[in-house]
Amino acid sequence: MILFKLEFKFKKYIFSLLNISVSIIFCLNIINIFFISTFANAAELTLNEYTRKPYGNVIFLRHTLAPGFDAKGEPDKFKIDDCSTQRNLNSVGIDQAIELGKIFSESGIIFQKIYSSQWCRCLETAKLLKLGRVFPEVSLNSGFRGIYKKEFSLEILSKLLDELKNKDGLFLMVTHYGTISAVTGIVVDSGGAVAYNAKTKSSIEILLK
Repeated sequence: MILFKLEFKFKKYIFSLLNISVSIIFCLNIINIFFISTFANAAELTLNEYTRKPYGNVIFLRHTLAPGFDAKGEPDKFKIDDCSTQRNLNSVGIDQAIELGKIFSESGIIFQKIYSSQWCRCLETAKLLKLGRVFPEVSLNSGFRGIYKKEFSLEILSKLLDELKNKDGLFLMVTHYGTISAVTGIVVDSGGAVAYNAKTKSSIEILLK
């Protein structure tokens, strides 16, 4: 009889532990889901969210769709002032740039200054936005096949961003995949945008569509 009672109590104890374990696992899963959800939300903003609560002082914009290869993959034939040696916007990329300009304009976002890589596809994207005068900026150039040294360009860009952190207004920088990912750690498709805080050096993607 005593043995039976001990066995019963032991089974009851084990059952209680199992219930506690299940509860703990459930709670941990809820917490995990919460953090994943929070991180996901923090990793990007819709344009409406951004306009309600602006983030940072710079928006990096990747040039719109431009299929192909620069100089057809032959670096020695590349010329910075000759668009025929570069990838250029196709009809989709042109329409995309025009549409992005309308989206920015309708959102009420005003840029203090617009910078662009000297690459033709970036300059064309920036001009098609029709949001203001475009200033070519060497530090935003691509590191394509070593024609421009990526490390050198990023060093200059870092100094420019450091200068802008104490200036009023919002600045647009139309550039390339490699430049955006190197500065912000965020990868975006053609026409994608990333908001950057020059003071904290933190970034967040802006969903423009």
